[in-house]
Amino acid sequence: GFKTCVLTDNWVDDSEGRLLTAQLLDLLRRHFDLVLESCRIGMQKPDPRIYSHALEALRAEPHEV
Repeated sequence: GFKTCVLTDNWVDDSEGRLLTAQLLDLLRRHFDLVLESCRIGMQKPDPRIYSHALEALRAEPHEV
């Protein structure tokens, strides 16, 4: 009955090691209901909007998390 989320504070990886980053994110997506990457949603921690976005994506209220 629990929803789980990973909220990253990362950037688009265009380095030679990007395959490792992609594999890690793919692994996370297999184990969590939602993976939110700051570089994809255009906000970064500690901006309060990123947490509001995560709550909305999870369809959750602050008191539930």
